[in-house]
Amino acid sequence: MNHNSNTTNQGCGCDSRRGESLRGGFELDRRRLMGRAGFALGSLAVTAMSPLGATAAVPGLSGDQTGILHHPPRAKRVIFLFMHGGPSHVDTFDYKPRLATDDGKPLPFDLPPNMDAVPKLMKGPWRFARRGQSGLWVSELLPHMAGVADSLCVIRSMHTRGQSHGQAVGMVNTGSDNLVRPSVGAWISYALGSGHPDLPAHIAIGPATAHGGPRNYGAAFLPAMHQATAIGSNGKPGSGKIPHLTGSLDPARVDRRIELIQALNSGHLARSGPDREIEGAIEAVDLARRMRSAAPAVFDLDAETDATRREYGIGEKVTDSFGRSCLLARRLAESGVRFITVSSGQVWDQHSNLKVGHEKNALATDKPIAALIMDLKRRGLWDDTLVIWGGEFGRTPVVQGSNGRDHNPQGFSMVLSGGGVRPGFAYGETDEFGYHARQQRVHMHDLHATVLHLLGIDHKQLTYRYAGRDFRLTDVHGQVVDGIFA
Repeated sequence: MNHNSNTTNQGCGCDSRRGESLRGGFELDRRRLMGRAGFALGSLAVTAMSPLGATAAVPGLSGDQTGILHHPPRAKRVIFLFMHGGPSHVDTFDYKPRLATDDGKPLPFDLPPNMDAVPKLMKGPWRFARRGQSGLWVSELLPHMAGVADSLCVIRSMHTRGQSHGQAVGMVNTGSDNLVRPSVGAWISYALGSGHPDLPAHIAIGPATAHGGPRNYGAAFLPAMHQATAIGSNGKPGSGKIPHLTGSLDPARVDRRIELIQALNSGHLARSGPDREIEGAIEAVDLARRMRSAAPAVFDLDAETDATRREYGIGEKVTDSFGRSCLLARRLAESGVRFITVSSGQVWDQHSNLKVGHEKNALATDKPIAALIMDLKRRGLWDDTLVIWGGEFGRTPVVQGSNGRDHNPQGFSMVLSGGGVRPGFAYGETDEFGYHARQQRVHMHDLHATVLHLLGIDHKQLTYRYAGRDFRLTDVHGQVVDGIFA
């Protein structure tokens, strides 16, 4: 599964007649024609470079499960519901009775360095209860997710690097807190490719991530085709209109523009020689051309029943935007997209007014998330779709200001559902106040290794050679958390 970044695409023989012209009088000699023809084989060449081109297959698998898979996969796709800002684990999924009994008392150990929080314990404003047949603890802040508790697997012992948003956002999205590295979705796209011939393997839905921006869903040194196709939240996600792809332009005019762009790119490539960035641009434009036909139907939520749209909260002011994003994520997953990020935007960062802020965010996201899980189940997609809910870190059990909580990467929760994980199950523990991960600790590298494992990939074998070194998502770390497997 190790592939060299210096691998080059091979050209093909073409008609030697000179003077073939494109619309608008653009002259194309033999050299340029060969370059232009090269992009038509770009996807084949990239496939040969990718792990999908490997010959080893897992016995008993067929179709899109064959290729470089190390073992039979439990999941075929991932939907990451990124709660940017860091929801409070001690107010959602990690019940700590000591916060209520010791409210206002000093924390009985020193705060980590660089903390602005007051070392005084603060109870949460929401009650916890055991939910469903499993008895999983979930607070009343998330009543809809509590209603599907028997479908949730809560890792309560997460920890990561990065006291600041920038560092921790980089960790959860790319596995690095300070360097530009390929995103999780880019690695999965590189490993598995798309399950749809005319859709990307990797799509990011929602507001642009404030900390790190596009690098959080970028490809870094992987081939550019593996970065996410970003669908912003301006307008209405799932309207069938895709930014920079669909619009009022005449289709024939758009085709001519694409043809000219590809001719220019291919001519540039022919003159410069092998170049990953130019090849990536050619592949991206070719994908955009194919998406113009395939994507609008997938993106059009009007194809759904009224009952389904209501279930996601579409049409309700508070839940409409996130509901559309979640329903679109389901449609993309159903169509073969491998990794879909749905971002809430940086709204969970309550250094003050915890109750007001968290309740506003929960009202906007809780109902659509529960609807997504139930919808995946109805459609037979839940068993092989891994849904992940969580932020870049959690919040402190001590107060910041008068009524807020500070960042807490030392211990927090992530929630998984479907995709081969144990339902109605809690794994690991933080200390009695919820500050530090104590039992069955799970680092962010471990979570990434586990996600890849569920997809049938050995995280140690998924590598890419760049600048003389073999890189991987988990760097030199990562242990698969098999204790959460169903």
